Amino acid sequence: MNIGVYTLTSELHDEQAVGAVTQEFLNSLDVAYEFKGSDYADYGTHSLDLIYVRTGGTEGIFKRLLPELRAKSERPFYLLTSGKSNSLAASMEILSYLRQNDFKGEIIHGDADYISKRIRLLAKVGEARKSLKGCRLGIIGEPSDWLISSHADKEAVMRRLGISLIDIPMQELLDVMVVTPLRATNEQAPTDAIRNALPVAEQIYDALRTIVERHQLQGFTIRCFDLLTAVHNTGCLALAKLNAEGIVAGCEGDVPAMLSMMIVQALLGVSGFQANPASINPETGEMLFAHCTIPLNLVERYEFDTHFESGIGVGIRGYMKEGPVTIFKVSGDLSRFFIEEGELIRNQAKSDLCRTQQVIQLSHPSQASYFLTNPIGNHHIILPGHHHDLLEEMEY
Repeated sequence: MNIGVYTLTSELHDEQAVGAVTQEFLNSLDVAYEFKGSDYADYGTHSLDLIYVRTGGTEGIFKRLLPELRAKSERPFYLLTSGKSNSLAASMEILSYLRQNDFKGEIIHGDADYISKRIRLLAKVGEARKSLKGCRLGIIGEPSDWLISSHADKEAVMRRLGISLIDIPMQELLDVMVVTPLRATNEQAPTDAIRNALPVAEQIYDALRTIVERHQLQGFTIRCFDLLTAVHNTGCLALAKLNAEGIVAGCEGDVPAMLSMMIVQALLGVSGFQANPASINPETGEMLFAHCTIPLNLVERYEFDTHFESGIGVGIRGYMKEGPVTIFKVSGDLSRFFIEEGELIRNQAKSDLCRTQQVIQLSHPSQASYFLTNPIGNHHIILPGHHHDLLEEMEY
């Protein structure tokens, strides 16, 4: 993480005395930072830029600096204060002025433990937002016909996250497959049909890697059901492998799901499990999610089956470690998001569902009503661990 600390200091205060307090306060936070002092030349270039309000009487100094700072960065203003020398009062006056002028900001104040945790979280979010800028995500084919609400506003995505959405015809992938050789695989298969399907499943993986490299993508979503008729196979194995390698790979051309996975990847280094609810108990908050692929780096073990709906190709039944999880989704125009924590209480393997199946108990059972009254499409992203605060801080 790359943290810059800039200062605001009244000329009425002795610099030597203020400097000693500054050193003691910043050292107590136990975070790595680059001390910039009153030189704001590179403000806006760090994962997190902190304005350390060291004394009172600094409100006018900040007001004079504001046009320069807004030209350098559109991110919220984070005002760090120890509370000494009337610094908290000055910070409150500054934040009030920012709010009156429709600028976002926050005072970071409290004990050293709280401040250090808050700084680390904000720096992680800032780092993720920086990594998203310039990302290229492919849409291979169009969203599946049944995903009538799962398109995206390309301009909003570029403006708010800096991500470019690139349309790639399905035919381009099929053309690449024609010149991509079949190769042997060491994967174990439970049936002859799945064993015979594995070489083409691996060919789809190789072809998708070619598409990723050709278009310089950090991720993609694919209209994968078209592969069932075009090559009599599925993309489930390819997506499971690519996600494990850090390339976001989504199903069914679902663009909001892909964006959600990219945000998770930037924040946590995993793509998450794209799945749809199969059943919900509105009273208890217990839900069943299922899909035919899952990133291989999310599971303790996995096995092959056929793709559920078609009964052909190679599907993945993955078993993720039981324990805390987070369910996440953003809308295609980034105007809405959903975050809920829960517990993965068991994996199951029923024959009448998509192959990877997870039973999750929501932390707040009342949140089950969201899925029944105001959902963001059907696919949602499940990731290990509790990450509500981190995901919410992204401010989509």
